[in-house]
Amino acid sequence: MTMKIRLLVYFLSVLFFTLLSSDVFAQEPIVVGAERINRYRPFLYGKNVAIVGNQTSRVGDVHLVDSLLSLDVNIVKIFAPEHGFRGTADAGEHVSNGKDTKTGIPIVSLYGANKELPVEHLKGVDIVIFDVQDVGARFYTYISTLHYVMKSCGEVGIPLIVLDRPNPNGYFVDGPINKLEKPSFVAMHPVPVVHGMTIAEYAQMVLGEGWISPGFELDLIVIPCENYVHDSIYRLPVKPSPNLPTHASIMLYPSLCFFEGTQVSIGRGTDRPFEMVGAPWFPTDAPYTFTPESKPGAKYPKFEGEKCYGYDLEMFGRIAPQQRRLNLFWLMQSYEMAPDKKDFFKADFFDLLAGGPQLREMIESGKNEADIIESWAEDLNQYLQIRKKYLLYKDFTPFKNEPQFRRGLSPSQK
Repeated sequence: MTMKIRLLVYFLSVLFFTLLSSDVFAQEPIVVGAERINRYRPFLYGKNVAIVGNQTSRVGDVHLVDSLLSLDVNIVKIFAPEHGFRGTADAGEHVSNGKDTKTGIPIVSLYGANKELPVEHLKGVDIVIFDVQDVGARFYTYISTLHYVMKSCGEVGIPLIVLDRPNPNGYFVDGPINKLEKPSFVAMHPVPVVHGMTIAEYAQMVLGEGWISPGFELDLIVIPCENYVHDSIYRLPVKPSPNLPTHASIMLYPSLCFFEGTQVSIGRGTDRPFEMVGAPWFPTDAPYTFTPESKPGAKYPKFEGEKCYGYDLEMFGRIAPQQRRLNLFWLMQSYEMAPDKKDFFKADFFDLLAGGPQLREMIESGKNEADIIESWAEDLNQYLQIRKKYLLYKDFTPFKNEPQFRRGLSPSQK
């Protein structure tokens, strides 16, 4: 069976399952933590304030920095995570220190030479605010930045305020648990690929489980969202990073990021990153073609200037909230098609993304999707018990007649 037919069969089975399982969920408008200024403004009176933020740090349409400055809050420093304060730097690109061009406030990079927050940069700071939009995947580096900010604040005894924001992938938990012995910026904690927590819930878990160090103490202040539950389907008002420009790309990101450790492109260097898969060696009769080019936020993309044959997966992003699981189908089928399987994986990086070699080894050994998913079921059930201790919001609703973790078979295998 050709890849084109397999994808069609797979899409139809997913669509059928979606129609059977989808529920309409109505809710009041979500109010993010940053918009609840009256809840955290009292902590800032007479204080020298530092903000960890980027282009997603907004109060409505106004940047958090500008909003607080208008209230006479004394902001003395900005700390910028990966992609920079304005969110234009490429993934993995060095982000330099400098000044915010609008306000003149000093900016200290937390990505590049200093992924950690050097405690000397907290001299003269009384309190730190963390307000960065996460997308709910372990390898999305903002939760690693959060870890280091928590560590530094605790070491010098400075309170940390976390302004919570909804997790657009917070409606499920899935994927292998990180079991790497050495922490990585894309695999910092023993959590699954899709951790199912908001940034504030995650901060509480990092602190409560002693993942910074046993007995570590921090004055952590959480400002939760209003009207959010984990069943909420949340569309981000601002793209969280240059290569996640659409709702579909954010929904597909947890499944497609594995391809970053392979010889397959996910569309970096096009107008639709994380909405497609392809390569020059894919079948030439594939229904979609694209040619990656270097551009802001996607410098030197994989297969730059080469025509790639592939598949448009945007529709799968639309129905992802009804599936509530990682999709391994595209990864496994791409490996099956690869003309040179020994070079398909960039093993070191793929294993970092996967949290260990097990996923790669199971694919290489020919295991089917059901066996692979079953291999992390016990770990996920243990993780869910840890996770529920730190939830701030009503948890997602399992599918009817199914356990909270869908140990599963893909829709076509049920």
